[in-house]
Amino acid sequence: MHRRLPEMIGSVMPTEIKTAYWFDEVAADRAVRFFPTFLRHSKGQHAGQPFELLDWQEKLVRGIFGWKRPDGTRKHRRVYVEVPRKNGKSQLAAGIALMLLFADGEPGAEVYSAAADREQASLVFQAASDMVEESDDLSSRSQTFRKAIVVEKSRSSYKVLSSDVKTKHGLNAHGIIFDELHTQPNRELWDVLTTSVGARQQPLVFAITTAGHDKNSICWEQHDYAIKVRDGVIDDPEFLPLIFAVPDDADWTDRKVWAVANPSLGNTVLWDYVESECNRAVETPGYVNTFRRLQLNQWTESVSRWLNLEAWNEGGGSIVPAELVGQPCWGGLDLSTTTDLSAFVLLFPRDTGYVALSHFWVPEENMAQRERRDRVPYAVWARDGFIEPTAGNVIDYDFIKEKILALGETYRIQEIGFDPWNATSLVNDLLAEGVNMVSVRQGYASMTAPSKELEKLVTSRGLLHGGNPVLRWCAANVVVEQDAAGNIKPSKDKSTERIDGIVALVIALSRAIGGDGGGSVYEGRGLLTL
Repeated sequence: MHRRLPEMIGSVMPTEIKTAYWFDEVAADRAVRFFPTFLRHSKGQHAGQPFELLDWQEKLVRGIFGWKRPDGTRKHRRVYVEVPRKNGKSQLAAGIALMLLFADGEPGAEVYSAAADREQASLVFQAASDMVEESDDLSSRSQTFRKAIVVEKSRSSYKVLSSDVKTKHGLNAHGIIFDELHTQPNRELWDVLTTSVGARQQPLVFAITTAGHDKNSICWEQHDYAIKVRDGVIDDPEFLPLIFAVPDDADWTDRKVWAVANPSLGNTVLWDYVESECNRAVETPGYVNTFRRLQLNQWTESVSRWLNLEAWNEGGGSIVPAELVGQPCWGGLDLSTTTDLSAFVLLFPRDTGYVALSHFWVPEENMAQRERRDRVPYAVWARDGFIEPTAGNVIDYDFIKEKILALGETYRIQEIGFDPWNATSLVNDLLAEGVNMVSVRQGYASMTAPSKELEKLVTSRGLLHGGNPVLRWCAANVVVEQDAAGNIKPSKDKSTERIDGIVALVIALSRAIGGDGGGSVYEGRGLLTL
């Protein structure tokens, strides 16, 4: 029996339905029944249980497999699903891939999983592979390999693809499962795969993703297109959009709005988990955009203001340098250009975190000019001993060297990390004096772990910094860059004012915790010459 579906998937679908299309209730029911009949969950609290579709999943599956063209083939050829993490989209995508492989009536079906890299693409495939292994019906009809599931009778297969675009030309895809589209560095893989379905009668491109932050990306292009199709601005019957997101102007701390973006809230997404993530964002401003993007599905900028200054201020306290004499510590050195602020921070471990001793230098002749430009009291800071002016109109690196050597006589400096990009003859001079200098590159690999550790220290009031006003000014200025995977690093380009003290602090912390990315001073650039 064929009849029209009385409504599409709530407000996320276009409301206007062309009369040429019809709804196949039998096909829709068959697709929905496929999940609990043949598939079982493989992970989490539902592991081993039949895959009973949640309401939003069932409506989506019905929409995909129920709506037909006059010739009986599927109406929808491209599906874009944007929903926050933990809502079960990967398991759903795995089930749809298996539906296309085993039960779509397509001879020689080629189904592929793709993503920004093979590891990401393997996540959906592995979920599907686990489901096949748990099903006597499916496993008896197929062979499962490390990166492929093959159904010999229909000459069909489901495979994982790498991100190497040049090897993807010539595919004859029946189904494409594109995971976490927001992580795609460019549109090349998307274009190659979505044009590989042209020879099939009813192909399906199924893209799933959380919101991203790059509005020059293929994901934003698809997001924007989905919004326009959903709202009727563009008439594209082949395209089925489904977006769950909290409105940008909503109060993201309000529990009432969380369910708007999380259709599986209370099932695969726990209230306590979202609440914990929200509390973390409240305590750590640098995490706000991450929470909004990953939990509320809001597109955010890649940068966010970072440290909670209220928590920072409460971590001030009083430092007695004499009590640190002879104590082991780790240093971070951020050398400026010859006319700017340079910073050196020593970190001393304590039971609840670290003590930070900060040192700053500026050229004396430029100090008044810098004070007018930066609108901060350099002269007062110098008078009170928080900044040391060096003679002349450029930084005196010999002065800094002697200061660091003197500090090494007072404290047990284990290592001094530095940014190799700004390395000068000062590094060579310190090496010649027997100081253990370690390069710390300024990429995500080196800076993410100590940056996140600093967030925790500030939030837990575990950093005793003595209320140094220069370091506090740097803390107030810091903006972090964030990549698609949630890695962060302080950004001098994005920050509007000086952040040298915080960069030096993060570098010191990278050495104190044994962070990745350190290496021999000679790696990558050879020996500096005087």
